[in-house]
Amino acid sequence: MDFQQFVLAASTATLGEEPAARENADALEFRLDLTAGGLESLRSYDGSLPLIVTNRVEWEGGQAPDDPDRIEQLQAAVELPGVEAVDVELEAIDACRPVVETAREEDVSVIVSSHDFEGTPARSELESTLERACEHGDVGKLAVTAQSPDDVLDLLSVTRSCTVDGSTVATMAMGEAGRHSRAVAPLYGSRIGYAPVDPARATAPGQYALEELRSLITQLQPNTTV
Repeated sequence: MDFQQFVLAASTATLGEEPAARENADALEFRLDLTAGGLESLRSYDGSLPLIVTNRVEWEGGQAPDDPDRIEQLQAAVELPGVEAVDVELEAIDACRPVVETAREEDVSVIVSSHDFEGTPARSELESTLERACEHGDVGKLAVTAQSPDDVLDLLSVTRSCTVDGSTVATMAMGEAGRHSRAVAPLYGSRIGYAPVDPARATAPGQYALEELRSLITQLQPNTTV
């Protein structure tokens, strides 16, 4: 998957939502950890949107247990047609080596992510986390929880700095204080945004509905390349 331009991903645990996402999404993020029989669904997927797959572990905000089966499912998923990117956790990167290696063999892009559901670390830590994520993946993804506008400013500043330095990053601030970051972060270089097709099934705090986020991004900047 080409992340040189902004990609709006519709987050879902149900591949049957793909037709409803086509008008506004560039890709579908499929959460294996939120559904039973995820691999079977992937094998029968016949939609037109490319897939980003993840199997988010419990301590990073998901529901997948931290065991070898989680890694095996991801590794099997990246070998399937339609899967063009995989998301693995920075703090589990050693355990996820088989997934990354298989992704490289299959020409599947690797997103290495880190989520902080408690707050927004200092700017130096934000930079360090994104740098480490980019060392291991094609895209370094960082989601933090904003408590104030200053937290959002720090995140956007680091996003811009990393982008100018040549890194490919995806950033967002979760929670109400950071909600607007999902619309403006692409202006600073963030390459991936996430939104649910159905707001009732949001996969992270502060997400806009898919159609609404697409509209906001388009109004702010029709061409979100940097």
